[in-house]
Amino acid sequence: MNPDIAASALAAAREAAAAAAEVIRHYWRRGVEVELKSDATPVTVADREAEQAIRKILQAALPQASIYGEEFGLDGERGGLLWLVDPLDGTKSFVRRTPFFSTQIALMDGDELVLGVSSAPIYGETMWASNGLGAWLDGERVQVAATSTIGETSISIGNVKTLTADARWDALGALIRDSNRIRGYGDFCHYHLLARGSLDLVIESDVNILDIAALAAIVREAGGMFTDLDGAPLTLDTRSVLAGTPAIHAQALQRLRR
Repeated sequence: MNPDIAASALAAAREAAAAAAEVIRHYWRRGVEVELKSDATPVTVADREAEQAIRKILQAALPQASIYGEEFGLDGERGGLLWLVDPLDGTKSFVRRTPFFSTQIALMDGDELVLGVSSAPIYGETMWASNGLGAWLDGERVQVAATSTIGETSISIGNVKTLTADARWDALGALIRDSNRIRGYGDFCHYHLLARGSLDLVIESDVNILDIAALAAIVREAGGMFTDLDGAPLTLDTRSVLAGTPAIHAQALQRLRR
């Protein structure tokens, strides 16, 4: 991608995330009614209005790009430049008044993740990354830890419901036993911690690409590895995550192989 276009796109993504944050803060203060979508997941007016605010900014900044959003689906084609938008990732947390939710905005150019912005307005963090330009937390460049052995590793587990019925469940248990500590930060939070060197491995088995695309761009630019649980690169159909420092990712992948 042309560097000037990439810079303009990153600026637009950050502006869009800030606009979504204003919507989210408004409804966080006043409360919202909750509806259930066809898949029984919750949605609120905050989700919808935040995505509308994001789409308006992104469409104006990069009209040649398509947009695939959590609430309003795909506008355009899947190939070429494609924005991936989850306006309020963690709606269940939002409606239960816990601050572990975020806005996720990423841009793909064909199969390549170009940039990502992860904004957690109530938690109080914004991270962003653009290919070749590093990963940043509120203006400060971040880097994954240098952790190289499982015995030193801090692991965070997200949603692993389907993994409990998987042949790799016992291998995960052994990995946890051999690690230094286990936590379950979940959602955006453990990826932010990974990217800034505060933990070493993240495992999830129940995600979609809109949840993780921006976070993948950030972790990679911070020097980490980010694949699915089989070690495959991310696609629009990815449903699991293995993310970590390079050394720990490689060791965990070997131990979790089916």
